Amino acid sequence: MKTFQPKVKEMKRSWHLVDADGKILGRLATEVAKYLTGKHKATYSANLDSGDFVVVINAEKIETTGKKSSKKVYRRHSGYPSGFKERSFRQVLETHPERIVEHAVNGMVPDNRLKKDRMLRLKVVVGSANPFEKEFAK
Repeated sequence: MKTFQPKVKEMKRSWHLVDADGKILGRLATEVAKYLTGKHKATYSANLDSGDFVVVINAEKIETTGKKSSKKVYRRHSGYPSGFKERSFRQVLETHPERIVEHAVNGMVPDNRLKKDRMLRLKVVVGSANPFEKEFAK
């Protein structure tokens, strides 16, 4: 018997709409990462990018458990002397809530050559309006 290996041309990418209203950040991120990697499909193959597009709406209404909302910190460094910057969860939630979801999903997607392409299929939207309605109809 031969193992079925889907061809790149045969892969169909569908769109998934995920509402972040009242959901826990980490649990939402694992659900979205599953769709991006294609693990929900029967034709999943680890070496092929068979994932779907994901649109996350209501990013500003995401929740965390415990005291993460007051203690969680996002850190980065520019590479230059005194280039260390950090922002709290609350600061990021007020200015760019979509970055919180993107950062969490980025940590859940496997680190390999396919990660960049998978993350490009993630669309995070502030508010309940879905600007990708036309793609859902296809």
